[in-house]
Amino acid sequence: MTKIIFFDIDGTLVSFKTHQIPQSTLTAIHDIRKKGVKVWIATGRPMHFITNLGVEYDGIISVNGAHCQTREGEVIYSSPVDRTDIERMIERQKETGLAVAYAGNDRAILVAPKGIPTAVTEVFGLLGIDIPELHQPEDALTFPVMEVIAFYKAEEGEDIQNNVLQHCNEARWHPDFADSVTKGTDKSTAIDKVISYYGFDISETMAFGDGGNDITMLRHAGVGVAMGNAADDVKAAADIVTTSVDEDGVANILNKL
Repeated sequence: MTKIIFFDIDGTLVSFKTHQIPQSTLTAIHDIRKKGVKVWIATGRPMHFITNLGVEYDGIISVNGAHCQTREGEVIYSSPVDRTDIERMIERQKETGLAVAYAGNDRAILVAPKGIPTAVTEVFGLLGIDIPELHQPEDALTFPVMEVIAFYKAEEGEDIQNNVLQHCNEARWHPDFADSVTKGTDKSTAIDKVISYYGFDISETMAFGDGGNDITMLRHAGVGVAMGNAADDVKAAADIVTTSVDEDGVANILNKL
């Protein structure tokens, strides 16, 4: 029996086309919560960037698993990025002009020594999020950074992970940037933190996702559901493939429970 369901936001709950949650999804989640099923959000977004949730839920896993808190604000788990990684990234930015957004739970800043590249505008536009204010590099050291959003291509990832963000995992769902959070955390490890909090078993979980950062979650959950708009490798990690977010993909599964 499913007791708790985890939902990615972008491309799963929220349409990339409309930047809205389909009404069918809102209704299905309302109905499933009335049956006593817990609903948790599981997103790569930092808390500061979660601006598009008009849905009922019981808690949030943010920054790809590095932070978990209930809707009431009780923190179950939190692991900020190591300060030395931030210091190394600042030095790399000064050398190369790399654009990086540093996101905490209550703020986010953008450091772009050579100006804001087109990729930054495109990605934040895709997510329906305002671009963070430009800051000086050292400002990234003034608050706990939960996620480093760095705008580099996949082929640069090995160098960044080995020489800059040495204590971080990289997650990528877009060719122009990567999300990096504390090593050893992802959506699957966060699920374990949450179900331990409730006393649930992993067999009593379900997860919905569409991006590369959802793969570990879909494999780990009792039932993993990939959206119809997901890439092939995400679908391969799931137990079920539903229709797309714009074709009532979430409701088509929840209405059968």
